[in-house]
Amino acid sequence: MAVTKTLTNAMPFNLNSKVQKWNLTMQYKQGNKSADPPTYYESSFEATIPASEILPDGSTQTNFTPKAESSWTKAELIALCPTSLWNTVFAAQYDSVITNPPDLPVPDPDYVIPS
Repeated sequence: MAVTKTLTNAMPFNLNSKVQKWNLTMQYKQGNKSADPPTYYESSFEATIPASEILPDGSTQTNFTPKAESSWTKAELIALCPTSLWNTVFAAQYDSVITNPPDLPVPDPDYVIPS
C-alpha cells in the first residue's frame, strides 16, 4: 500500500513582510486500519527551514529567497521539506512496527510458584 504524505502545518516567520524561516510539518500514513492484523501506521515530521544558514564548514547555504508569504505555493513549501530523510525514517518505523514487529513476552497466568 502506498504512503500518503500531507503537509499539515506551515508557519512562516516574517521580517519586513518577507518570510525568513518556515516551520513545516508533514504527516505520513500507510496501511489499512481495519486489516487483520493491522497494517496502519502514521507519523508526523517537523522541520524549521531558514532562508539561509551557516554550515559547520563556515559556508552559507541558501535554502530559499525570502518573499511575501502570499507568494508561496504549496508545491514550494513541500519542496523545502527534507522528504528523502523523512521517507527513510518512516520506512524504518513502518518496518519495525508493522512489517517486522519485535516478539513480545507472553504472560503465563497458570504459573505456579515453586514451594
